[in-house]
Amino acid sequence: MIAKVNSCAVCGIDAMVVEVEADISFGLPVFNMVGLAETAVRESKERVRTAINNSGYTFPMDRVVINLAPADVKKEGTGLDLPVALGILAASGLIPKEMPLAWLITGELSLDGRVKPVKGVLPCALAARDAGFRGIIVPDENADEAAMVSDIEVLAVSYLAQVVDFFSGFHQIAPHRVDSKQFARPSDGASSKDFADVRGQAHVKRALEIAAAGFHHVLMTGPPGSGKSMLAKRLSGILPLPVFEESMEIARIYSVMGLVGKSFEMFGERPFRSPHHTISDAGMVGGGSKPVPGEISLAHHGVLFLDELPEFKKNVLEVLRQPLEDGQVSISRAGVKAIYPCVFMLVAAMNPCPCGNFGNPLQECSCAKPRIQRYRSKISGPLLDRIDIQIEVPQVSYDDMATNLSGESSAAIRTRVDAARKIQIRRFENQGFLCNARMGSGHMNETCVLEKDAQSVLHQAMDRLGFSARTFNSILKVARTIADLACEKKIGRQHILEAIQYKSYGRSDASAF
Repeated sequence: MIAKVNSCAVCGIDAMVVEVEADISFGLPVFNMVGLAETAVRESKERVRTAINNSGYTFPMDRVVINLAPADVKKEGTGLDLPVALGILAASGLIPKEMPLAWLITGELSLDGRVKPVKGVLPCALAARDAGFRGIIVPDENADEAAMVSDIEVLAVSYLAQVVDFFSGFHQIAPHRVDSKQFARPSDGASSKDFADVRGQAHVKRALEIAAAGFHHVLMTGPPGSGKSMLAKRLSGILPLPVFEESMEIARIYSVMGLVGKSFEMFGERPFRSPHHTISDAGMVGGGSKPVPGEISLAHHGVLFLDELPEFKKNVLEVLRQPLEDGQVSISRAGVKAIYPCVFMLVAAMNPCPCGNFGNPLQECSCAKPRIQRYRSKISGPLLDRIDIQIEVPQVSYDDMATNLSGESSAAIRTRVDAARKIQIRRFENQGFLCNARMGSGHMNETCVLEKDAQSVLHQAMDRLGFSARTFNSILKVARTIADLACEKKIGRQHILEAIQYKSYGRSDASAF
C-alpha cells in the first residue's frame, strides 16, 4: 500500500518540495530509504521506528520502502523524520491517505515521539505558500518563525501522536499566529552606542554618514586608540532601518543557520558582524562539505566589520573581491550548488604600520620601511580599489577629549541618512536595488549628471592621479550620495571634490585637490 506526504529540503536559502512516498508490501521485515539521502536522513530510520513504537503504534513487520522525490537532489538535515513517520502510518492505514496532501510537513523526531525543532523553517514556509499548500506543520519551537509568512496556516505540534490524531479527525490544532507588528521592529530600548559619545573626528563621522546613506564600503586608517573600532560599532545606529523585504531576506539566512529565536527584534535592525582575524576563507564566504552561509551572508543588508584588516589571512581577504562586486556568492561542491546573497557594507580598520605610529607627529614610528611595505602589501590593490571611501583617523586631541560638549547624536545623523536613502529608493524603484553603491554603468549615465565645473575637476583628477575605471565609477557614486544628502539633483563641484578626497588617501599628488 502506497501513501504520500509532502516535505521540503533546503538548498542555499531556498527550499524545494520533497515528496515522501511510503510503500508497505509483503516480504521480509526491512526498512529501505532511497532518493539520494545523506547520512542524517538515512539515520532517521531508527529514530522513526522507535518513535512510532513509543508513541503507541506498531511499526509494520513487512517490507517498507521510502522514496524521496526528486531522487536526483541530495536531501540533508533531520526535517524529514516526521513526514517519513506519517507516510509509514498512512501506508499502514492509521491515517487517511488524502489528509496529509494539503500540508507541507517538517520536523525531527525524538525516540519518545516528541517533535524537535529544525533549521530552515522559514524557507520551507515560503515554499509551502508558493506551491499552493493549505499550510505547514512544524515543531512548536519553530512556529513563530514559520508564522512570519502570511497567506498560509501554521500548525505547531509537539508529539507525533498529536499529528496522527489531527489527520484522523480526533483532535483539532488551532493555527498559530504572531503579531505582524512584532516582526522587523527595532528594539524598544535605544542603542547604548551613540555617535554623541565620540569626541572629535568630525570628518570621519561625515565620511561614515555618506557611507551609510549610499551603502558604500569604508576603510579607516589611523593609530591605535584613535577611535576606529568605536566609530565602526556605532555605524548601525545611523543606517536606515531595513524595509520588510530586506528583513525577510535576512531572516531566511538566519533561519538556515538555525539562529532565529522567539524574538524578532534582531530583524528590525541591520546585522552587524565582526569576525575575528583568524577566520578561514570558508568561514568568511561560506562553504564546507555541506555548504552553509559565511559571515558575508550573515551580514547581508548590514555591516561586515573587519578590525585590524592586515591581520586577516591574505586568501581570506582576496575571496571578498568577487562578492563585493556581485552581491552573492556561489558555493559548488560535489553534487551540491548553493547561492547565498551577500549585499553587505564592508567597514575595515587598520593601523598605518605594525607599531601604529607611522605619520603620527606626536609618536615616533619604530618600523623599518620594508616592514611597513610588507604590512601594507597584505591588502591588495584590487581590494582597495573596491572600497569607495578611504579615510585617515588621526589621534584625538586633548581639547576634544576634555570638552564637556557631546557630539551630534546618532538619531540626528540617521534623520539625514533616511532622507537621502528615500531619494535613492524613489530613484531605483523596481530596479532590484535601493542604494547608490549598487548602481551599474547604465544607471550611472542617467543619475550621475555633472555640472560643467564638476566635469572639469573630475577630468583633472583622472589625468593627474591616474584613477582606474572602477575608481572613476566609485567617485561618481560617492558624489551622487553627497549630492543626495544635500538634496541636489545634479552633482556639483564641491560634491566631486569631497568624493575625490575619499579616494586619495595616501597619495602625495592629491594635495592639489
